Amino acid sequence: MRPLLAALGLLLAWEGFVRWSEVPPFLLPAPVRVAEVLVSRWDILLGHAGTTLTEILLGLLLGTLLGTGMALLLAAWRGARRWLLPLLIASQAIPVFAIAPLLTLWLGFGLASKIAMATIIIFFPVATAFYDGLRRTEPGWLDLAATMGAGRAAVLWRIRVPAALPGLASGLRVAAAVAPIGAVVGEWVGASAGLGYVMLQANGRSQTDMMFAALAILAAMAMALWFATDRLLRALLPWQPDQLSEEA
Repeated sequence: MRPLLAALGLLLAWEGFVRWSEVPPFLLPAPVRVAEVLVSRWDILLGHAGTTLTEILLGLLLGTLLGTGMALLLAAWRGARRWLLPLLIASQAIPVFAIAPLLTLWLGFGLASKIAMATIIIFFPVATAFYDGLRRTEPGWLDLAATMGAGRAAVLWRIRVPAALPGLASGLRVAAAVAPIGAVVGEWVGASAGLGYVMLQANGRSQTDMMFAALAILAAMAMALWFATDRLLRALLPWQPDQLSEEA
Protein backbone atom coordinates (compact mmCIF):
# COMPACT_ATOMS: atom_id res chain seq x y z
CA MET A 1 0.00 0.00 0.00
CA ARG A 2 2.86 2.41 0.62
CA PRO A 3 3.92 2.69 -3.05
CA LEU A 4 0.28 3.16 -4.04
CA LEU A 5 -0.23 5.89 -1.45
CA ALA A 6 2.98 7.60 -2.57
CA ALA A 7 1.85 7.47 -6.21
CA LEU A 8 -1.58 8.82 -5.23
CA GLY A 9 0.06 11.70 -3.37
CA LEU A 10 2.17 12.59 -6.42
CA LEU A 11 -0.90 12.51 -8.67
CA LEU A 12 -2.83 14.77 -6.31
CA ALA A 13 0.09 17.21 -6.16
CA TRP A 14 0.33 17.13 -9.96
CA GLU A 15 -3.40 17.80 -10.34
CA GLY A 16 -3.26 20.61 -7.81
CA PHE A 17 -0.28 22.24 -9.52
CA VAL A 18 -1.97 22.16 -12.93
CA ARG A 19 -5.17 23.71 -11.56
CA TRP A 20 -3.34 26.32 -9.51
CA SER A 21 -0.86 27.41 -12.18
CA GLU A 22 -3.33 27.11 -15.08
CA VAL A 23 -0.53 25.74 -17.27
CA PRO A 24 -1.69 25.05 -20.86
CA PRO A 25 -2.69 21.41 -21.45
CA PHE A 26 -0.30 21.06 -24.39
CA LEU A 27 2.57 21.75 -21.99
CA LEU A 28 1.42 19.71 -18.98
CA PRO A 29 -1.92 17.91 -19.03
CA ALA A 30 -3.69 17.12 -15.78
CA PRO A 31 -3.71 13.52 -14.52
CA VAL A 32 -7.47 13.43 -15.08
CA ARG A 33 -6.95 14.22 -18.77
CA VAL A 34 -4.28 11.53 -19.05
CA ALA A 35 -6.66 9.04 -17.43
CA GLU A 36 -9.35 9.97 -19.96
CA VAL A 37 -6.93 9.23 -22.81
CA LEU A 38 -6.01 5.91 -21.21
CA VAL A 39 -9.68 4.94 -21.12
CA SER A 40 -10.72 6.27 -24.52
CA ARG A 41 -7.65 5.02 -26.43
CA TRP A 42 -6.97 1.86 -24.46
CA ASP A 43 -7.28 -0.43 -27.47
CA ILE A 44 -4.62 1.44 -29.46
CA LEU A 45 -2.31 1.83 -26.47
CA LEU A 46 -2.70 -1.82 -25.49
CA GLY A 47 -1.69 -3.02 -28.95
CA HIS A 48 1.43 -0.87 -28.98
CA ALA A 49 2.23 -1.87 -25.39
CA GLY A 50 2.20 -5.51 -26.45
CA THR A 51 4.80 -4.78 -29.13
CA THR A 52 7.06 -2.96 -26.67
CA LEU A 53 6.65 -5.68 -24.05
CA THR A 54 7.66 -8.33 -26.60
CA GLU A 55 10.80 -6.36 -27.43
CA ILE A 56 11.65 -5.93 -23.75
CA LEU A 57 11.17 -9.59 -22.80
CA LEU A 58 13.11 -10.95 -25.77
CA GLY A 59 15.88 -8.41 -25.20
CA LEU A 60 15.99 -9.35 -21.52
CA LEU A 61 16.23 -13.04 -22.39
CA LEU A 62 18.98 -12.60 -24.99
CA GLY A 63 20.90 -10.07 -22.90
CA THR A 64 20.83 -12.40 -19.90
CA LEU A 65 22.02 -15.39 -21.92
CA LEU A 66 24.82 -13.46 -23.60
CA GLY A 67 25.83 -11.70 -20.39
CA THR A 68 26.05 -14.87 -18.34
CA GLY A 69 27.91 -16.62 -21.15
CA MET A 70 30.44 -13.79 -21.37
CA ALA A 71 30.97 -13.81 -17.59
CA LEU A 72 31.55 -17.56 -17.57
CA LEU A 73 33.98 -17.25 -20.47
CA LEU A 74 35.95 -14.53 -18.70
CA ALA A 75 36.08 -16.54 -15.50
CA ALA A 76 37.09 -19.82 -17.15
CA TRP A 77 39.62 -18.63 -19.73
CA ARG A 78 42.49 -16.30 -18.91
CA GLY A 79 42.98 -15.40 -22.57
CA ALA A 80 39.42 -14.09 -22.74
CA ARG A 81 40.10 -11.84 -19.77
CA ARG A 82 43.16 -10.39 -21.49
CA TRP A 83 41.51 -9.73 -24.85
CA LEU A 84 37.76 -9.40 -24.28
CA LEU A 85 37.51 -7.66 -20.92
CA PRO A 86 39.09 -4.38 -22.15
CA LEU A 87 36.80 -4.45 -25.19
CA LEU A 88 33.79 -5.06 -22.96
CA ILE A 89 34.63 -2.03 -20.82
CA ALA A 90 35.48 0.18 -23.81
CA SER A 91 32.19 -0.68 -25.49
CA GLN A 92 30.32 1.19 -22.76
CA ALA A 93 31.97 4.44 -23.87
CA ILE A 94 29.82 4.39 -27.02
CA PRO A 95 26.45 6.13 -26.39
CA VAL A 96 23.52 3.81 -26.97
CA PHE A 97 21.74 6.56 -28.91
CA ALA A 98 24.53 6.44 -31.48
CA ILE A 99 24.09 2.69 -31.97
CA ALA A 100 20.32 2.77 -32.51
CA PRO A 101 20.39 4.29 -36.04
CA LEU A 102 22.97 1.72 -37.13
CA LEU A 103 20.89 -1.16 -35.79
CA THR A 104 17.85 0.17 -37.60
CA LEU A 105 19.89 0.43 -40.81
CA TRP A 106 21.27 -3.11 -40.47
CA LEU A 107 18.22 -4.92 -39.06
CA GLY A 108 15.34 -2.86 -40.38
CA PHE A 109 12.37 -1.16 -38.75
CA GLY A 110 10.88 -4.36 -37.30
CA LEU A 111 11.31 -6.03 -33.95
CA ALA A 112 14.87 -7.19 -34.60
CA SER A 113 16.56 -3.80 -34.21
CA LYS A 114 14.62 -3.02 -31.00
CA ILE A 115 15.39 -6.41 -29.50
CA ALA A 116 19.05 -5.94 -30.37
CA MET A 117 19.04 -2.51 -28.71
CA ALA A 118 17.49 -3.87 -25.53
CA THR A 119 19.95 -6.77 -25.58
CA ILE A 120 22.94 -4.42 -25.78
CA ILE A 121 21.74 -2.37 -22.82
CA ILE A 122 20.98 -5.46 -20.70
CA PHE A 123 24.17 -7.33 -21.60
CA PHE A 124 26.67 -5.16 -19.73
CA PRO A 125 25.09 -5.07 -16.22
CA VAL A 126 24.44 -8.82 -16.31
CA ALA A 127 27.95 -9.66 -17.53
CA THR A 128 29.78 -7.36 -15.12
CA ALA A 129 27.71 -8.28 -12.06
CA PHE A 130 28.03 -12.02 -12.68
CA TYR A 131 31.73 -11.80 -13.49
CA ASP A 132 32.38 -9.75 -10.37
CA GLY A 133 30.63 -12.42 -8.32
CA LEU A 134 32.63 -15.19 -9.99
CA ARG A 135 35.97 -13.59 -9.18
CA ARG A 136 35.08 -12.73 -5.58
CA THR A 137 34.50 -16.27 -4.36
CA GLU A 138 35.39 -16.91 -0.71
CA PRO A 139 39.13 -17.82 -0.70
CA GLY A 140 38.61 -20.44 1.99
CA TRP A 141 36.24 -22.39 -0.25
CA LEU A 142 38.78 -22.37 -3.07
CA ASP A 143 41.56 -23.52 -0.73
CA LEU A 144 39.39 -26.37 0.51
CA ALA A 145 38.56 -27.38 -3.07
CA ALA A 146 42.24 -27.37 -3.98
CA THR A 147 43.05 -29.49 -0.93
CA MET A 148 40.44 -32.03 -1.99
CA GLY A 149 41.87 -32.15 -5.52
CA ALA A 150 38.96 -30.51 -7.36
CA GLY A 151 39.58 -29.61 -11.00
CA ARG A 152 39.02 -26.18 -12.58
CA ALA A 153 35.67 -27.18 -14.06
CA ALA A 154 34.42 -28.53 -10.74
CA VAL A 155 35.55 -25.39 -8.93
CA LEU A 156 33.79 -23.20 -11.49
CA TRP A 157 30.44 -25.00 -11.56
CA ARG A 158 30.22 -26.26 -7.97
CA ILE A 159 31.78 -23.35 -6.07
CA ARG A 160 32.21 -20.17 -8.09
CA VAL A 161 28.88 -20.19 -9.93
CA PRO A 162 26.68 -20.89 -6.85
CA ALA A 163 28.62 -18.26 -4.87
CA ALA A 164 28.17 -15.72 -7.69
CA LEU A 165 24.40 -16.17 -8.03
CA PRO A 166 23.59 -13.25 -5.66
CA GLY A 167 25.76 -11.02 -7.85
CA LEU A 168 23.96 -12.27 -10.94
CA ALA A 169 20.65 -11.53 -9.22
CA SER A 170 21.75 -7.91 -8.68
CA GLY A 171 22.66 -7.62 -12.34
CA LEU A 172 19.29 -9.03 -13.38
CA ARG A 173 17.46 -6.52 -11.21
CA VAL A 174 19.36 -3.69 -12.88
CA ALA A 175 18.68 -5.25 -16.29
CA ALA A 176 14.96 -5.43 -15.58
CA ALA A 177 14.94 -1.74 -14.69
CA VAL A 178 16.84 -0.57 -17.80
CA ALA A 179 15.35 -3.03 -20.31
CA PRO A 180 12.57 -0.64 -21.45
CA ILE A 181 15.17 1.99 -22.35
CA GLY A 182 16.63 -0.01 -25.20
CA ALA A 183 13.26 -0.87 -26.72
CA VAL A 184 11.96 2.70 -26.55
CA VAL A 185 15.18 4.23 -27.92
CA GLY A 186 14.98 1.84 -30.85
CA GLU A 187 11.36 2.79 -31.46
CA TRP A 188 12.23 6.48 -31.39
CA VAL A 189 14.83 6.01 -34.12
CA GLY A 190 12.57 4.09 -36.46
CA ALA A 191 9.48 1.97 -35.92
CA SER A 192 5.90 1.48 -36.98
CA ALA A 193 4.59 0.20 -33.64
CA GLY A 194 5.34 0.37 -29.94
CA LEU A 195 4.92 2.87 -27.12
CA GLY A 196 8.00 4.79 -28.25
CA TYR A 197 6.42 5.14 -31.69
CA VAL A 198 3.20 6.40 -30.08
CA MET A 199 5.11 8.96 -28.04
CA LEU A 200 7.01 10.16 -31.10
CA GLN A 201 3.84 10.54 -33.17
CA ALA A 202 2.00 12.27 -30.33
CA ASN A 203 4.89 14.68 -29.86
CA GLY A 204 4.71 15.66 -33.53
CA ARG A 205 1.00 16.41 -33.12
CA SER A 206 1.42 18.20 -29.75
CA GLN A 207 -0.77 15.54 -28.10
CA THR A 208 0.94 15.75 -24.74
CA ASP A 209 -1.80 13.82 -22.97
CA MET A 210 -1.24 10.87 -25.31
CA MET A 211 2.48 11.04 -24.61
CA PHE A 212 1.87 10.92 -20.87
CA ALA A 213 -0.57 8.03 -21.31
CA ALA A 214 2.05 6.00 -23.19
CA LEU A 215 4.67 6.98 -20.62
CA ALA A 216 2.38 5.84 -17.78
CA ILE A 217 1.92 2.42 -19.39
CA LEU A 218 5.66 2.12 -19.98
CA ALA A 219 6.40 3.01 -16.35
CA ALA A 220 3.83 0.48 -15.12
CA MET A 221 5.38 -2.21 -17.33
CA ALA A 222 8.88 -1.42 -16.06
CA MET A 223 7.79 -1.53 -12.42
CA ALA A 224 5.89 -4.78 -12.91
CA LEU A 225 8.90 -6.33 -14.64
CA TRP A 226 11.24 -5.27 -11.84
CA PHE A 227 8.98 -6.55 -9.05
CA ALA A 228 8.38 -9.83 -10.90
CA THR A 229 12.13 -10.29 -11.37
CA ASP A 230 12.79 -9.45 -7.74
CA ARG A 231 10.17 -11.91 -6.46
CA LEU A 232 11.45 -14.66 -8.76
CA LEU A 233 15.05 -14.15 -7.65
CA ARG A 234 14.03 -14.18 -4.00
CA ALA A 235 12.28 -17.51 -4.55
CA LEU A 236 15.25 -18.99 -6.42
CA LEU A 237 17.83 -17.74 -3.89
CA PRO A 238 16.20 -18.37 -0.49
CA TRP A 239 19.62 -18.67 1.21
CA GLN A 240 20.38 -15.03 0.41
CA PRO A 241 18.23 -13.05 2.90
CA ASP A 242 17.43 -9.39 2.56
CA GLN A 243 19.08 -8.05 5.69
CA LEU A 244 17.70 -4.53 5.24
CA SER A 245 14.14 -5.88 5.11
CA GLU A 246 14.76 -7.97 8.20
CA GLU A 247 16.18 -5.00 10.11
CA ALA A 248 13.26 -2.80 9.06
